[in-house]
Amino acid sequence: MTAIRDASAADIVVVGLGYVGLPLAVRLSRDFPVRGFDTDSARIAELRQGHDRTREIEPAPLLAAQAGGSLTLVEDAAACRGAEVYIVTVPTPVGPDNRPDLTLVERACASVGAMLDPAARPIVVFESTVYPGVTEDVCGPILARVSGLERGRDFFLGYSPERINPGDREHTVDRITKVVAGENPEVTDRLCAIYGKVTSGGVFPAASIRVAEAAKVIENAQRDINIAFVNEVAQITRKLGISIWDVLDAAKTKWNFLPFQPGMVGGHCIGVDPYYLSHCAQGLGHDPQVILAGRSINDGMAAWLAGELDRALAPASKVLVLGLAFKENVPDLRNSKVADLVAVLAGRGHSVAVHDPLVDRDEARHEYGLELLPDLPREPHDAVIMAVPHAIFTALPEARLVALLHEGGLFADIKNAFPALDAVPGIRRWRI
Repeated sequence: MTAIRDASAADIVVVGLGYVGLPLAVRLSRDFPVRGFDTDSARIAELRQGHDRTREIEPAPLLAAQAGGSLTLVEDAAACRGAEVYIVTVPTPVGPDNRPDLTLVERACASVGAMLDPAARPIVVFESTVYPGVTEDVCGPILARVSGLERGRDFFLGYSPERINPGDREHTVDRITKVVAGENPEVTDRLCAIYGKVTSGGVFPAASIRVAEAAKVIENAQRDINIAFVNEVAQITRKLGISIWDVLDAAKTKWNFLPFQPGMVGGHCIGVDPYYLSHCAQGLGHDPQVILAGRSINDGMAAWLAGELDRALAPASKVLVLGLAFKENVPDLRNSKVADLVAVLAGRGHSVAVHDPLVDRDEARHEYGLELLPDLPREPHDAVIMAVPHAIFTALPEARLVALLHEGGLFADIKNAFPALDAVPGIRRWRI
């Protein structure tokens, strides 16, 4: 790559406007002209009105970026041709067999390939989580085939792993360290200049694209393994008749103890990325024992919790589950393990209702076949399971929570969010 254009003048297209792409596009638009591209026309229409269904971006900055002309939202791929930088942020899930599903990335590559103009000598950057080698061995060839251009001469590859944590207002894209890598030093330098304008956390130039890809998958695999350890300990301590939460309170007084908490591990990162790493390892002839053992424990946690709760309930109990999202204070339903918990309880003969005011009821119906209660019910239940302690739930008065239960009813506090309820007469507080 010979002539490197001034990074301050880069013309950028962000492909995919979900949890990752939208915050990035809005932040980039403060310093660069940005076109945000998404094939979901309904999503584009909502964003043009200032509504972000993921709740990651407030209406004011979203509308301001569009009004100022620095951010243009489009669903027409033809309107994205000729940019200097393309940043791909589409999801990378796993299939029913837990094998990486690169379909959306491959489709994005085909779309972007048709947008490339060799006169712009564009860089195509991937933020989607992949295993090492995907950017260069899978994405690069698709881009070259569709565009008819030569990689390394007419267009260039880069990788900068996303680190969006849905619902986290502290570690936002403008505050975190961004890992960046290009296929050659000049591309890396330019990406460092671009991303350096985005975040106050600085940039880290990785040694190669494969190194950056590997860094991303081990970040979340490490968390998955640590949570799996605590989940396994929770199963042991329950057999001992003691609570994991009491054990953790004692253990975390040691200065180097890592205070991971037990629970159901869902979502689009921690519950998925280890499968990308294990797939890569198996392709190299390596048996990833620790990674898959952690996944097995965490994938089975919902069923284990349901079994423990079933033993604490009378047959055919009327149960209310609060929360369906994969974590608190977000509307994200991807890979929700609460749905697994509900399915097991229902399969054991209990009548289970679910309420979550943050999630989209149509999406819950489509993804899990669940008809969510529109409002918090007034009638009492045999058991209430606080599965996802959204702030809207933890702010409820104690009397309102107690009113959800019959006398002697069970309040299952999965995340240990309501310790004060131990002292409330007339209910049984259950915890791991």
